[in-house]
Amino acid sequence: MNDESTSSLLAPGRARRHTLRSAAVLPLLGGLMALTPPVPAAAAPDAGTTVADVSTGPPKLPLMPPALTSGATACTRPSKVQVNAVPWAQQSLSLARAARYNQGAGVAVGVVDTGVSTHAPLLAGRVQVTGDAAQDCVGHGTFLAGIVAAAPAAGGGFSGVAPRARIVGARGTDQNGTASAARVAAGIEAVVAAGAKVVVVSAALPGAGAALKPALAAARAHDVLVIAPAAPDTAPPGSGQGANPPPTAYWPAAADGVLSVVDTDIDGGRPRDAVPVAGHADLAAPGNGITGIGPSGPGSYVANGPSVAAAFVAGTAALVRAQRPGLSAGETAARLTATAAHAQVPLLDPAAALSMVLPSAGPAAAPDETALRLPERAPRSGVVGRAGALAAGCLLVTAAAVAAMALARVRRSRRAGSGAPS
Repeated sequence: MNDESTSSLLAPGRARRHTLRSAAVLPLLGGLMALTPPVPAAAAPDAGTTVADVSTGPPKLPLMPPALTSGATACTRPSKVQVNAVPWAQQSLSLARAARYNQGAGVAVGVVDTGVSTHAPLLAGRVQVTGDAAQDCVGHGTFLAGIVAAAPAAGGGFSGVAPRARIVGARGTDQNGTASAARVAAGIEAVVAAGAKVVVVSAALPGAGAALKPALAAARAHDVLVIAPAAPDTAPPGSGQGANPPPTAYWPAAADGVLSVVDTDIDGGRPRDAVPVAGHADLAAPGNGITGIGPSGPGSYVANGPSVAAAFVAGTAALVRAQRPGLSAGETAARLTATAAHAQVPLLDPAAALSMVLPSAGPAAAPDETALRLPERAPRSGVVGRAGALAAGCLLVTAAAVAAMALARVRRSRRAGSGAPS
């Protein structure tokens, strides 16, 4: 964890290497997607939807707001544009490569936000809601659910991180998207009771209130990993120049056991207009200019903020929990941070989280302090002794013969020198 402020650039060098700007990369990613197991896709766009060709330039998409403006009487309108290319965030995270390892089947992800629409085509058949969460007037909760688990779009390039995961939607806000600690706590309790093993919360609240801490403790007790933004998507009202000092922490991200997430842009740094993070964040993920789905129709939207980045982390957590069901919530969080790309705030790497071999975290075995016993000496063989004696005798005979020959040479030399007959 990093206790320094994360409002500055996160990892300029490493993040830029992970960024894929060129359209020439798209065919390669398309090939990788072809290697993944098939995922049911939604129906083709209807006649009222235009498929935008990114080769002519970035398409203009409607903004998905985190909340409706005060006094708004209409819900977020359907988008009439669908993007036909893989968005930059999915490219930079190498989701096509991650999908070859796992796609999140069997894992339920709770989304506590403005609700999750049961009419979103790319989530068809995989959404369970609690209370009145099926009515997503804002659309932000459905957008986050799409980042987590949307199926590949027919004729489009967008898909979620874990396209085979299930979504459990709960409302953590009022109808217009205003969150409160009590509503978020109730939403967390509802999705945990419904069987979610990963929960993403969109809210970044200035305090925990009376209900939020018990709800988070209950999630930990049920081995549920909660993921939340380390800062709000937009500056809180009255936070401009001369206003009260900003909070020292945002909840539920500040709670023990909650994985806090900060957003990055296409260059790997925080967006210029991002709300500063109070304290630290555990992970960073794409959160600026992110393409996603809305509550109805196949049209695309764009959204910004740490809550969007948290959805990418939640989708990756679903992949890990599906691939390694024996890992606890805490161990899953530890794996996500340990396999992330090195930076001031570690950058999420889904493929590494699924494929990297980490050293064992178990304690080393204690040394045995009992006295060591040497093995008993092996019994000596009589054959070995007799062989040694025979070898020694041979050596003595050889030595005697050599000495005799040397003495004979000396005598012959002396006789030759004195002239005596030999």
